[in-house]
Amino acid sequence: MALNIYNSQSKQLEEFQPLQPPQVKMYVCGPTVYDFLHVGNFRGVVFFNLVRNWLETLGYKVTYALNFTDVDDKIINRAQEKGMSPADLAEQYIAEYKKDFASLGLRPHDFNPKVTEHMDDIRSMVSSLIENKKAYEVQGDVMYSIQAFNGYGKLSGRNPDDLIAGARVGVDEKKQSPLDFALWKAAKPGEVSWPSPWGPGRPGWHIECSAMIHKIFGDQIDIHGGGMDLIFPHHENEVAQSEGCTGKHFVKYWMHNNMLNFGGQKMSKSLGNLVTMREFLEQNSAEVYKWIILSVHYRSLTDFNEDATHRAVSGLGRVYSALAMAEGYLAGAIVDMKVDAGFENITAEAWKKIETALNDDFATPEVFAAIFEVVRQFNNQVRRGMKVNPAVQGKSLAFHQFVKKVGALMSLFQEPAQEFLTHLDELLLKKMNLERSRVEALVAERSAARAAKDFPRSDELRAELTALGISVSDTPEGSFWEVTK
Repeated sequence: MALNIYNSQSKQLEEFQPLQPPQVKMYVCGPTVYDFLHVGNFRGVVFFNLVRNWLETLGYKVTYALNFTDVDDKIINRAQEKGMSPADLAEQYIAEYKKDFASLGLRPHDFNPKVTEHMDDIRSMVSSLIENKKAYEVQGDVMYSIQAFNGYGKLSGRNPDDLIAGARVGVDEKKQSPLDFALWKAAKPGEVSWPSPWGPGRPGWHIECSAMIHKIFGDQIDIHGGGMDLIFPHHENEVAQSEGCTGKHFVKYWMHNNMLNFGGQKMSKSLGNLVTMREFLEQNSAEVYKWIILSVHYRSLTDFNEDATHRAVSGLGRVYSALAMAEGYLAGAIVDMKVDAGFENITAEAWKKIETALNDDFATPEVFAAIFEVVRQFNNQVRRGMKVNPAVQGKSLAFHQFVKKVGALMSLFQEPAQEFLTHLDELLLKKMNLERSRVEALVAERSAARAAKDFPRSDELRAELTALGISVSDTPEGSFWEVTK
């Protein structure tokens, strides 16, 4: 089955056929670095990590760039507030972003271009647009002329005439049309600036990505990604700039991930409902965040709340509990360990479903459904306390290989299973205001009651543990407990 991707420009699914197979050029708009990034900023980062991994699984050779916008009004204003230079502020928050990125356990990008490292490329592209009569200079500013590009609106589906009719009149007298946008901004007194043929200034926001893409990849790329909030005007303006400069079709496939809501509302500073990734990771595992993001289709709006976190913890607990059991059996000494053929058939069928789902515009909810089915089958066939033998180990090996293979695509399920389960339990016990020592004391008391054949007392203690949200399994090696997930 061929890979089909929803193209935001055509508004339909299209079979993926790169410009120069097997090469794939992929660029995703990265952050403006003036503060700690919030959980919504990382949705695309997590999703496009999966896109790159799946393309490589299909045999493509992907070059992936994600940029840093390190000069911008927000950066300048925040730097003034803090009494820092914009450059130092930007570098500080690039470093903080990289810490969060590392915590998520994602693969590095091939390129992380910074705007300030590409001023020559930006000035060169602006000059080309002036030469091509797509842009004009006025009082040190360079503006893109919307009316000089007859394809404006083809990405977002917006009609330029309607946009002009709805625009405020007289907002900027320098513009020939209300929709014209800045390619180069003349410097204000005391503001950071760079020299240019039009006087000292700095680039407009949209030209930066066009110039960096052109420098790294050339005139055309296969995939351009970003959040849906960037379709207009940012990506629409990128199309106008890049195609106005080269005369070639700029992007073959536009992919846009949807937003995260918080408590049913859009995340925003004005509503005071932003949660930084750093804050979230201090209270939760990175696995929880990746699960929340990938268990929902990338084009669906999703609510980021306590319920979503609980579902992620519960789901991770089911997978990691089975993984821990498998790893426990695989640690036993059996010579000539082989994958169980019957269970290998189960995982092979599940893998086919996963391939079909990912090839259908990255239908990740169906991937999770396939994983859960394999977990269910494994738990039906293998239980704690069974005698270690080739059959049990063969099933454990097939299960373990399957989960690790699927998990590698999503950068999930790569943690040592028992350690991670303990970590999950610690997080849950903390939220439940329950001391581990109390749980262990109850479990120990129950074990003593069982040893003394005081089964009524043993049953009472099991009921007490269940009421606290603790599940207990009895094995020949003793009682095993975990927080119910």
